[in-house]
Amino acid sequence: MTTSVAAPIDPPTAPNVLVVDDEKNIRRTLDLVLSGEGFHVRCAESAEEALRIVDAGTEPVDLVLLDLKLPGMDGHACLEKLRADESTRNLPVVVMSGHASVNDAVRAIKLGASDFIEKPLLRERVLVSVRNALDAARARRALAEVAQEQLDKYEMVGRAAPMLKVFREIERVAPTRASVLITGESGTGKELISRAIHRLGPRSKGPFVKVNCAAIPRELIESELFGHERGSFTGATQRKRGLFEQAHGGTLFLDEIGDMDLLAQAKVLRALQSGEILRVGSEHVFHVDVRILAATNKELSKEVERGAFREDLYFRLAVFPLRSPALRERREDISLLVDAFLTQFCKENGLRKKAIEADAMAALLSRSWPGNVRELRNAVERMAILSDDVITIADLPEDPHASPFDDDATTGTATAAADEEDFELDAGEKGAFPALLDGKRPTLREYRELAERHHILETLRALEWNVSRAAVVLGVERTNLHKKIRTYGIKRES
Repeated sequence: MTTSVAAPIDPPTAPNVLVVDDEKNIRRTLDLVLSGEGFHVRCAESAEEALRIVDAGTEPVDLVLLDLKLPGMDGHACLEKLRADESTRNLPVVVMSGHASVNDAVRAIKLGASDFIEKPLLRERVLVSVRNALDAARARRALAEVAQEQLDKYEMVGRAAPMLKVFREIERVAPTRASVLITGESGTGKELISRAIHRLGPRSKGPFVKVNCAAIPRELIESELFGHERGSFTGATQRKRGLFEQAHGGTLFLDEIGDMDLLAQAKVLRALQSGEILRVGSEHVFHVDVRILAATNKELSKEVERGAFREDLYFRLAVFPLRSPALRERREDISLLVDAFLTQFCKENGLRKKAIEADAMAALLSRSWPGNVRELRNAVERMAILSDDVITIADLPEDPHASPFDDDATTGTATAAADEEDFELDAGEKGAFPALLDGKRPTLREYRELAERHHILETLRALEWNVSRAAVVLGVERTNLHKKIRTYGIKRES
């Protein structure tokens, strides 16, 4: 009798951290702290040495702890070089400094730093920052992998609950012969859903034929769908195969079917029920094997009530109703969509993959997008073509839906009038941070509040009153920063 011994399971690989600092004691301290927590640590005393280590690639670097004040090339220049190289564009970098100003911190964040730590370094602060940066990088990679899988399978991406429901329904209905009625607002991706159903179904090797019922004149829709014989009407100079014939053995996608003429609806119903079609001007009946997928942005049940759509055709089409969600119902997917579109457009136009700044993404997230995914796609295509390697908030196209009276409207961005315009500072508050209140020494609480108010104010000034960027630099949520601005009565000087 023999016994089998299970092969040992390799433990997870510990992350590799590159510490870049010209002070030997700091390098040694960080090495001890990080090694003690299970990280693999390498050290460099200059930016030039750090770039050589990263470029060599003998050991992958998972995170860089980078001092800003370095001899020779400084930390900002090193960070710029890392972000300019496609292979290190997404490498998490935590910057450190003991003498940095708010502007230094702002510049580092704008260049793509994951976090900013002030010296003297605190052990727990360093560990939290390193772990958060690594977790965020892992999450981005996982989302990118999921997005690619979804693109390969559905030509769509999404992790919001409404989209996960759509993916489940596609997988259930695709292997069947059932007709599917896809509803939803314009620009939500109804055609992509229909193509996914076709591609994942048994007719994937057959043709996929699309017709936009709203784009064909009423007098020609019957000819387009069923074909015509030569001489059947003025201009019919030769026989034409209709779209039903062209889709034989495959799928016919009837887009905007709510705009189809009632007479054509009757003939579509006959084709669905019996598989028989009749060319215009012919007496010969053809049999076709076609799966029908239909889409509309109208409520067909209401169209039935007012007599604009046949009830029997409605029930025949809606064997399996499937709703395509609006973008406002899946806002958490916007960043995924932006990244997927950026990758696509950069590849199509022969451009290097571009990164997008956090505040630019925040602006995209806060827009209303009534045109849904189609509108977002067009905006990203414009940004991909017109921007440099890193897309900033200045590269965003003007928001055509913004109103000067909305809280979140700016000229072309969604970081809002509240971020840009509603600040006014009293003349007495424009100087240095006041040490006294009404000539009296403040309490500890009052002093803390004065210090916090002053720090927020100076940060906003340095960032030209951009609240989204200030929130990143100050390490607070944007909504929380807005509350503090209101609480302290901070207003922008005109």
